[in-house]
Amino acid sequence: MERKFITYFEEQGNDYTDDLISAVKDKLESSGDIKRILIASSTGESAMKLYGALEDEDVEIINVTHHMGFKEDNVADISDEMIKKLEDVGIKTYIGAHAFSGAARGVTNKYGGFSPLDVVADTLRMFSHGIKVSAEISIMAADAGLVPVGEKIIAIGGRGKGVDTAVILTPVNAKNLFDMKFHEIIAMPKD
Repeated sequence: MERKFITYFEEQGNDYTDDLISAVKDKLESSGDIKRILIASSTGESAMKLYGALEDEDVEIINVTHHMGFKEDNVADISDEMIKKLEDVGIKTYIGAHAFSGAARGVTNKYGGFSPLDVVADTLRMFSHGIKVSAEISIMAADAGLVPVGEKIIAIGGRGKGVDTAVILTPVNAKNLFDMKFHEIIAMPKD
């Protein structure tokens, strides 16, 4: 038997970034086998905070942001300046279609109904929005070749500003969605 601790935040959507990063840092120090961290940061600010706290750790950080046109046609949520700033400290940024919506969202927006991936996303949201985001960005990064499948990583997500969820999972490519394994919840909101 092994006992582990989970950090719980009061509600999702609040900016718990600093406390979450502290929990992730503690987990990295106790686990020793995690070599990559994915973080969902639409503007890059949370990714920079993570780097600032972990710059002495031997871990690769990859930022995953919204796809182009998420809020406005032909516009990224992250600036070119921030992408360069992240690159300068060794953080790659991935901009691409969301694994659980992508083109399927265009179909449901036009014709109504839902896609099977909506069911997957809503099931993960039953835990928290950040759990859904963590799973989604891990698929996106695996499909882009940014993280290897079959290797445990930390994935960080949230809802709204900042991040509130961190998990240890084994990513898969989209075609193997149901082979994804969640190993530990490091932190998540209670509500």
